[in-house]
Amino acid sequence: MKLLFRAGIFISAFSLCACDLAPTYAPPNVDLPPKFKEGGMWNLANPSDSLPRGSWWNEFHDKTLNALEPQIEEANQTLANALANYEQARTIVEQAESGLYPYLEQDSSLSTNRQSDHRPLRSANQPSHYGANTLDVQASYEVDIWGRVRDTIAASAAEAQADAAILENVRLSLHAELARVYIGLRSLDREGQLLSDTVKTYSDALTLTQNRLAGKIAPPIDVARAQSQLATAQALVADTSARRAILEHAIATLVGKPASSFSIPAAPVIIALPQRPPAVPSTLLERRPDIAAAERGVAAANERIGVARAAFYPRFLLNLTAGTQDTELRLFDLKNALFSVGPSVSLPIFDGGLRTAQLAAATAVRDARTAAYRGQVLLAVQQVEDSLSQEHWLSIEAKRVAESVDAAKKVLDYSLTLYRDGATTYLDVVTAQTTALDAERTALQLRTRRLESSVALFLALGGGWTAPVHMAEVSPPLSTLDLLPH
Repeated sequence: MKLLFRAGIFISAFSLCACDLAPTYAPPNVDLPPKFKEGGMWNLANPSDSLPRGSWWNEFHDKTLNALEPQIEEANQTLANALANYEQARTIVEQAESGLYPYLEQDSSLSTNRQSDHRPLRSANQPSHYGANTLDVQASYEVDIWGRVRDTIAASAAEAQADAAILENVRLSLHAELARVYIGLRSLDREGQLLSDTVKTYSDALTLTQNRLAGKIAPPIDVARAQSQLATAQALVADTSARRAILEHAIATLVGKPASSFSIPAAPVIIALPQRPPAVPSTLLERRPDIAAAERGVAAANERIGVARAAFYPRFLLNLTAGTQDTELRLFDLKNALFSVGPSVSLPIFDGGLRTAQLAAATAVRDARTAAYRGQVLLAVQQVEDSLSQEHWLSIEAKRVAESVDAAKKVLDYSLTLYRDGATTYLDVVTAQTTALDAERTALQLRTRRLESSVALFLALGGGWTAPVHMAEVSPPLSTLDLLPH
């Protein structure tokens, strides 16, 4: 009991003088302007990816898309892989936290032995056969004076948080990819309808030229031109169907279903353009999970420096062995009790520069992750600026293209009327048909680009801008597994 009491005093004394050799941590600074250039009141802020993102795809007001998006959570294998990686990171935190507690091990052995008759230094009264039976418990506890264990836990917890943020980034990217592919598919559905209508119109035009040829009021070249226009439109229908099939297969994989048994009925659906509010909360950019992952990677690397520094100092352990030993089986006889208790010290003397190199490596990792974090923030700002500028200029372009479509339709109507009246050649009709079809296809493709730009903006801001943002700031946990996201 006296020895145990002294051991307790020993532990308490060392605990009181324990220190932390890791550098004081603060997220790396990045010099940024106070607001986005392209977005008016869209302000910048710091990572806070714990804020909810909501079902941002609802802003497109499409029932099929709303039904597809949740299926990513249920069956997407890329997301399942990221979730497994995060769970693995959580177990690493648990492994590190075990260093806070004593290590206990029970050891039992029963053996019958015979020693050589000619063993060196054997006395005459020693038996040739004897038993060696032991039952004991061994305990070991590292006194974390230099913070090696605590820094290891903090680093593991920060890395687990980074994996949690990576998981969220994978989830966000998959939802955005599904929205983008679905938008492309519906765009092809609308283009397919346009081309189907065009084929019918061109068929009527071909009939017109054939009738005029039969009446000997049009040359054969008009029929050839009409046939060429019709064949080109029919080829475009087939090309659109081929591209649609590829997108449909991609959607199947995203929602975790075999492409062979998955289909989405074609429908010329008009997907709504999300409306951006005039002022957006400054916390939106904070929710980007890739930025959070990069920042927590810096925090983890910072703690690893403390672990590397602690390797230069002695390690103190408290060791205890207690049990019984007997040549027979009287292991529960108190006379056969044994114990050993006391501290041990491991002091590094010479390692050929190993610890110095390890500290330099840990510092270099911290510096590299700091640069990566700053680069990720700058990339995030660029992506938001890109999306905002696209939204602005594409909306202007859409107005001009709409005017072009209206004008092209009028030209086509005039050309057909003049051709029926014999006032112009069919070449003018072909030119007007080509111009009108190109203008309408451009308008459809432009709307697709605007929708894809909206998806890119959702992705650049870490999720939807309609999610609630009135939450208290959550500081990243450093050494407690319970505070990690579940």
